Amino acid sequence: MRLRNLATFIKVARLGSFHGAAQQLHASQPAISARIIALEEELGVKLFSRDKSGTRITAWGNQLLPYAEKLLAISQEMKAQVSQDKPQKGSLRIGIADTLAHLWLSSLLKHWQEEYPLISFELTSDVTPTLIRQLQNHQIDLALMVAEQSIPPNLVIDPLCSYPQCWVAIANHPLANNPVCSIEELAASPILSFPRDSRPWHFLQQYFSSLNEPPVIHTCSSVANLLTLVRQGVGIALLPKPLVEESLKNAELVTLQTQAEPPELAFCYSWRLDDDRVLPRLLADSSRAIMQFPASG
Repeated sequence: MRLRNLATFIKVARLGSFHGAAQQLHASQPAISARIIALEEELGVKLFSRDKSGTRITAWGNQLLPYAEKLLAISQEMKAQVSQDKPQKGSLRIGIADTLAHLWLSSLLKHWQEEYPLISFELTSDVTPTLIRQLQNHQIDLALMVAEQSIPPNLVIDPLCSYPQCWVAIANHPLANNPVCSIEELAASPILSFPRDSRPWHFLQQYFSSLNEPPVIHTCSSVANLLTLVRQGVGIALLPKPLVEESLKNAELVTLQTQAEPPELAFCYSWRLDDDRVLPRLLADSSRAIMQFPASG
C-alpha cells in the first residue's frame, strides 16, 4: 500500500474535492483519480461516491480515514527521527488559547526546547476565530485552541483535552452561601467572561437568552486579569476548573452551584492541510501527551 495514495485519499476526504486535492498536491486531477482508484482496487471497496452534487466519502472511506491518518503520521514521525531532514533550525509560529497558555505554556516550551533546541518559537495568544484566520492566512503554523463545531475543510483538527467548568465568586459574595443559584440570581451580578466571539462568550449568550433582562457581561482577553478581577470581587465567572483550583483550595474563591451542570470546555490542535512539514504534528502530539497530566493554574 503506497503512502502517497493514502495521503491523496486523506486530502480528498478532508477537502471533499478531487479538484481541490489536485491543486494542493500540485498534481493533475487524472493523477489524483488514478491514485484513489489504485487504493480502491487494493482494498476492494469504494472510498468515494461522485455525482452532480459533488464528492462524498463512503462508509468504507470513513472507516479507513483514521487508520490512514495514523499510518501517515507514523511515517512522518519515523522520517523525522531517522533522516537527515529532521528540522534543526528555523522558527515555528504557534497560536494558543490563553487558558492553555496559563496552564501549560511553561511546561510545553521547556519540553519543546529540549527536543528542538535550535528551533525558535513565536507564540501568540488569541480566541479561536482569530487563530483559525491566522492559520488560513499562513500567519501561524499550529494552533492550540478551543474546539469549534465548524472548522474550515483545509485545516486538520484533532482533540487535545477538555476541562469541566464551574461558576466562581469571591468568598464573601452575596451568592456564596446559596445552596443553588438560579439563572436570575446569576444574571443579577456582573459577569466576567472571555472575549466576544469566543465559545464561552457564546455559551453565556445562549444560557441567559430566556431572560427578559440580559446580564451585564464584561469581557477580558487575559486569563490572568480575568482571575484577578474575580478575586477582587468585580463579578462572577464561569471558568475552566483547573484555572481556579488553587483559589478554591485556599477559600479565596467559592463555587456557585447551579441547577444544570455547566458543559466541559474542549480544546483541539490544528494545522493547515497543505503543510507537509512533520514538526507541527510532532509538537501537537507532544502537547496532547503532556496535557494528560493534571493541570494547575
